[in-house]
Amino acid sequence: MSAVWSASRAAVKRRRVQTFVIGLVVLCSSVTVLLALSLLSAASGPFDRAFAQQRGAHATVAFDSAKVSDERLGATARRAGVEAAAGPFAQAVVTIPEDWLWMGPGALTVVGRADPAGPVDRLELLTGRWATGPGELVLNWPVGGGPNPEWLGRELRSPGAPPLTVVGFAVSMSKSANAWVTPEQARALHPASAQMLYRFTEAGSEERLRDDVDRVTAGLPAGAVTGTQDYFTLKRAFSAQAEGYLPFMTLFGVLGLLVSVLIVGNVVSGAVVSGYRHIGVLKAIGFTPNQVVAVYLAMLSVPTVLGTVLGTLVGALISRPVLGIAFSGIETGTASVEAGPWLFVVCLLGLPTLVLLTALVPALRAHRLPAARAISAGSAPGTRRGLRVQRRLSGTRLPRALSLGMGQPFARPGRALLTMAAVALGVTTVTLTTGLTGTVLAYGETGKGEGGTLQVGVGSEAGGQTPPVLGDAEIERRLRAVPGVATVTARAFTKASLAGAGGTVFVDFYRGDRADSAEPVVRGHRPTGPGEVAAGPSFLAQHGLAVGDRTTLQLEGRRLDVTFVGMLAQGNAQALEATWRARDLLAPRAEPIEYLVRLAPAADAKAARTAVAAIDPGLHPELREPGNAATTTVVGFATVFTVLLSAVAALGVFNTVLLNTRERRRDLGMLKSIGMTPRQVVLMTVTSVAGPGLVAGLAGIPLGIAAHRLLVDHVGFIAFPESMKDVYHLPQLAALALAGVAIAVLGALLPARSAARLTIAKVLHNE
Repeated sequence: MSAVWSASRAAVKRRRVQTFVIGLVVLCSSVTVLLALSLLSAASGPFDRAFAQQRGAHATVAFDSAKVSDERLGATARRAGVEAAAGPFAQAVVTIPEDWLWMGPGALTVVGRADPAGPVDRLELLTGRWATGPGELVLNWPVGGGPNPEWLGRELRSPGAPPLTVVGFAVSMSKSANAWVTPEQARALHPASAQMLYRFTEAGSEERLRDDVDRVTAGLPAGAVTGTQDYFTLKRAFSAQAEGYLPFMTLFGVLGLLVSVLIVGNVVSGAVVSGYRHIGVLKAIGFTPNQVVAVYLAMLSVPTVLGTVLGTLVGALISRPVLGIAFSGIETGTASVEAGPWLFVVCLLGLPTLVLLTALVPALRAHRLPAARAISAGSAPGTRRGLRVQRRLSGTRLPRALSLGMGQPFARPGRALLTMAAVALGVTTVTLTTGLTGTVLAYGETGKGEGGTLQVGVGSEAGGQTPPVLGDAEIERRLRAVPGVATVTARAFTKASLAGAGGTVFVDFYRGDRADSAEPVVRGHRPTGPGEVAAGPSFLAQHGLAVGDRTTLQLEGRRLDVTFVGMLAQGNAQALEATWRARDLLAPRAEPIEYLVRLAPAADAKAARTAVAAIDPGLHPELREPGNAATTTVVGFATVFTVLLSAVAALGVFNTVLLNTRERRRDLGMLKSIGMTPRQVVLMTVTSVAGPGLVAGLAGIPLGIAAHRLLVDHVGFIAFPESMKDVYHLPQLAALALAGVAIAVLGALLPARSAARLTIAKVLHNE
């Protein structure tokens, strides 16, 4: 075994460049694969573990207390298919009219429970204690990290209700409420609903869960069920944004693995072909065929292990911020969103295994090669097919350097095809990133207007700012009078309770020229009536809704039945859009918190900003920037992966050209001896890869376009309109076709110049 290791170590020293290429390829693949696996694991595993630990409710059902009694609701717990149930609990919706703790004014769903335990939805108390007396309240803490202990003892006041003092913070993976009080305190809040929590014996699919809920509620009075929230909706809410990133990360991970396989196979195949004499010598001095194969596999194991370890370390370092971005704004509860240790084990063991299996196929060629044939072959033998092609090309009017270079790929067709495949994947990545960048830039310009848009915030005392002196109508009148202003849109918002859900949602009300500065509508249309709303894909996914579905918004005893008439390109995962007339019905006291001021094309944005700030000390104008963190993250990662994969593809070309020049040292010496100049050597060498690079580029473009369409259709947090997906045009495609040539030429330049500097005497002396 020591002889095998000594021979492989010597082979590593002789092939430092190939060793570096393999190590870099494996490192890049390790990073992308680890990130994709981290997202895949975090999208479901942490939620399911935390949900099971709390015995979360498969269904949280709200009932109208005026239509069904608590006794009849309690009897539903004994129906077929129910594994466990808790309740009925009194459920009230109270309104907090001003900012409190970390939240803005709006509705708060409060449920009366005697303790946090029970057969279903066992709450985890984070800080403080459970509510045991009148006027005490436990708040739900929905996000990771712990609440500030200084918030304990704060009072929340609601009109027509006694003040409630915060005595603790708890977490519910079922999102059954915003807060909990004692059952006696809940009755003092005049609840209109009762809540039941169910766990079923079988809840493997949404259809089965709906059937279970229908069976449990069968026989109750019509209209008794006011809303339902189920396990699958909660799980979608948890993983919706991460699953939007998953296709992107997975695709780049697969591309990285494919490039790794191609280049590793190419390197080992080239090492075997160019090392015929070395193989023959090893066998002649007593190495068995298996030991020869072991030499080549051990030669690969050094850069592979180093690349895997470094790639796993880099992936571990950046996986936490990537997961933080993927789960930003998500209510994670007690779920710990992080990459599991098993992912690192999979990468550390899986990638080296894949690389060695890839290398085994060409290494077996050395296993079968007889010693006498290997020694007699010397340098790699010529190929008749390549010579025939070169003879035919020599009969054309092409310069001799070009004809010789164009014929070289036919001498090693297998090696040429592997190199072309690596270049094609590089062009695929470049095409994909070009399309993603075009789509995201088009999205970033939405609503910006040719002259720009000012986002004018309205100060408030609760936010520690100076409130406006002027009224809403006067502010809008003066904004429209500013030179260069084209349109003005007012936005107010409130928090409301969504029927059947324990949490609350933000409702944005718009007045004015909304279409000029709004998110584009991808499906349906923008709300026009008081009973119409629209939301982004994240909101719809997290709440299990779709365009055409109906729900009810509740606030301060007012109820507004609404229909989702449109899906926006993007929107806050917890917010929906409504009209100003809906504001008059649901939250008439909600005042504008900002104005969106679109400027005319020739307007001076800085002058307009100064003029707006002078209207009232409570106005805070800022020039609206295009894009957002999510789209910037996508483009950033896509660009990084494109540079890495393109560099790796170029290194694959570099390796191929290096092998070719080493094999053809004698031919190069002969060509130089009959008058070929160094410049002609460079031209011949570069031409040998430029043609295959062009073909690979033409093959990679449709693959990149298909990958772009796949990604933009499955980014969960944005739904791009068709106009933003159609980003490829003829000049772009022509430039992308040359990307394959550029990658190939960049990879070939260094070994081509090295070959050009070879002296005739040195080459013939070696022969």
